[in-house]
Amino acid sequence: MNNELKQVIIYTDGSCLNNPGVGGWACILMHNDKTKYLSGAERDTTNNRMELLAVIKALEALKVKCEVYLHSDSSYVINAFNNNWISDWKNKNWKNSQKKDVLNKDLWQRLDELVSYHDVHFVKVKGHSDNEYNNLCDKMARESASKL
Repeated sequence: MNNELKQVIIYTDGSCLNNPGVGGWACILMHNDKTKYLSGAERDTTNNRMELLAVIKALEALKVKCEVYLHSDSSYVINAFNNNWISDWKNKNWKNSQKKDVLNKDLWQRLDELVSYHDVHFVKVKGHSDNEYNNLCDKMARESASKL
């Protein structure tokens, strides 16, 4: 752990009422005794885009460089970093194994910039289980989507 950086715990989730369709994203940021809740929605999107946008919005909300423990139930997001998919995509000019543009390339590139700035540790949590923060993010994301 880097004592020079503020340590922030983040939970994120994305939801899509129909996939594709109206979607919502949510994040919870925690530092010491402070907690911040953020959420939003888009009309024409996918579940994976909402998962990515939740992480992006959370990291964009940080005002200084931080050590981040980012919790998500999205294998799509977590595996991209923990299994080095993102490094492979970057090395192949954002192309996948079929030599086509990586899906959601715009969001992956923005997320890559943010992750490069902060010290981010990706933590996989089980979705729709007993994790109160993950469940709250899920509820917030679904509520945001249902308001559009």
